[in-house]
Amino acid sequence: MLNDALVPPEEILNGGPGRDGIPSLDDPVFVKAGDAEFLRANDRVLGVEINGIARAYPVRILNYHEIVNDSIGDKAVVITYCPLCGSGMAFSSAINGRRLEFGVSGLLYNSDVLLYDRQSKSLWSQIKRTAVTGSMKGTQLDVLPLSHTTWRDWQVRHPDTQVLSMDTGFRRNYKVSPYGNYARDSRLYFPVAEENKQYRRKSTVLGLEIDGQFRAYPFKELKKSEEQFMDEFQGRRFEVLFDKKNDTARIEDSNGNELPTVLVFWFAWYAFHPDTEIYTAN
Repeated sequence: MLNDALVPPEEILNGGPGRDGIPSLDDPVFVKAGDAEFLRANDRVLGVEINGIARAYPVRILNYHEIVNDSIGDKAVVITYCPLCGSGMAFSSAINGRRLEFGVSGLLYNSDVLLYDRQSKSLWSQIKRTAVTGSMKGTQLDVLPLSHTTWRDWQVRHPDTQVLSMDTGFRRNYKVSPYGNYARDSRLYFPVAEENKQYRRKSTVLGLEIDGQFRAYPFKELKKSEEQFMDEFQGRRFEVLFDKKNDTARIEDSNGNELPTVLVFWFAWYAFHPDTEIYTAN
């Protein structure tokens, strides 16, 4: 199955748990913001807003499940999180009129989770947002804007948000991360194809793709800049907004619409995009 992969098959590694050993959430339950008493102000969430409906997916839950197959209004979506890369991304899960349901394959590429869809069994790279094997090979997922921020920030911006409940149907201790201090030290559990030591491996960058070209906004650089500033890339002008208090950033176009971006560890962004442009503060 891996011999015809779009990526070097020898770089697709077994992450430990087998297929669905990390169980996706396929029938998620949500509670009102006021009932999410298990969340602290600084807890990290992935926030998505579609057609006026806002939902928050706590990272403390995603650490154990990595994928949530969901519907927001009439839109089928899949929320994904890779703890090894710190990358949260949301995608439309309807492709060519067909809704796909995703699971955790147990395989990794560049230390990043490989999803699989239960319809075709194709493998999909989260950060490449592309099917790398199977009948769907070469198909790209449509990325949706997503905020990787604190519960405090998301709740202020979306007071009517719904929150993924800890009532998942699985027995997990969501108060404790299964990854310990992984995000705070320099170790990688798995090798990556490309590395660059310009920034610490697990320092955070805001990654942007426009027309197949990539730019990284390292938080180390954003901390030296104005919290809001105009920038241009691939002929498009937009505003970069950095929130030091909530350790997050986003990009909005001239109409105030948020562009799809990803907060991700530097090592992972560079492994996938070694030709990335890098924003540096003046």
